[in-house]
Amino acid sequence: SGRMVATALLGGGHRVLLLDLGEGIEALPTDCEELFRAEPYEERILSFQQPNAEALSEMWKNRRMIGPNVLKLCAMADKVFLALHGSVGENGMLQAALDLHGISYTGSDAVGSMIAMDKDLSKRLLRDAGIPTPVWMLFDPAHTSQAALKARVGFPCVIKPSCCGSSVGISMVNEESELDAALVEAQRWGCPILAERRIIGRELTVGILNGKPLPTVEIRPKQGFYDYKNKYNGETEEICPAEISSTINARAVAFSLRGFDALHLRGYARFDFLLDHTEGLWCLEANTLPGMTPSSLFPRAAETAGISYGELCERILRI
Repeated sequence: SGRMVATALLGGGHRVLLLDLGEGIEALPTDCEELFRAEPYEERILSFQQPNAEALSEMWKNRRMIGPNVLKLCAMADKVFLALHGSVGENGMLQAALDLHGISYTGSDAVGSMIAMDKDLSKRLLRDAGIPTPVWMLFDPAHTSQAALKARVGFPCVIKPSCCGSSVGISMVNEESELDAALVEAQRWGCPILAERRIIGRELTVGILNGKPLPTVEIRPKQGFYDYKNKYNGETEEICPAEISSTINARAVAFSLRGFDALHLRGYARFDFLLDHTEGLWCLEANTLPGMTPSSLFPRAAETAGISYGELCERILRI
């Protein structure tokens, strides 16, 4: 996402620095402005490397979420374009740090980001706003019985971390014998576990850009559901505009706009739904920093609306 956005903004005439949040830049030049003028820019993007697994592990162990000189460089910029997924990038922590340093950035603020990332809290607010969301409960393996889960949520169900992005840690549990393995997988991600009644149906998503809806997209994975693998393997079929009735589309759009306000979001977001066989529409969650890769749903919806990738980045920048 970051590389795509950086390239698009450079093409739009901006001076752009592509910066990894965790890695940062250890040794700054005497004139930091050079970093925003470095050429050849395309080569620099292509050679950009993610920190290796050992470096990432060390960063998490030391709770050093923001790399060296990141905030200094962000403070130099007119605007920081956030292209992050999950964890500190979407849960409001980074947004709060930027706010404290008076740094302007794209997307929702710290409050909206935190609310949307907390699946239990966001589902409470969606429900209270009259937006249908599947029955759920927080599940603590040490204090919650499986009998309570069975009575409240039932099977089949979905087990997932309550505060992660990109569908990591999610398991579909069809029967009780599969529950233990799903709980172990969800626990790996270090946040409370959410158990949610599984809705079988078509997967839809609605993007909101500056208070207005983009065309609805239907997601059709070739296998399974829209998990981490299917999001990024390029093999999922995406139909835009979705082949649904105008009535269902109007409901999905209305729920998304209402949810945008209920969760205190800003700028842009994407709402995910399931449409069951009775045409019941269920909101699963909101994404405050939708993916901006070539296979991502938000740019696809914008393209259908006649908004090119470069123009989309420019609009997000200027909201």
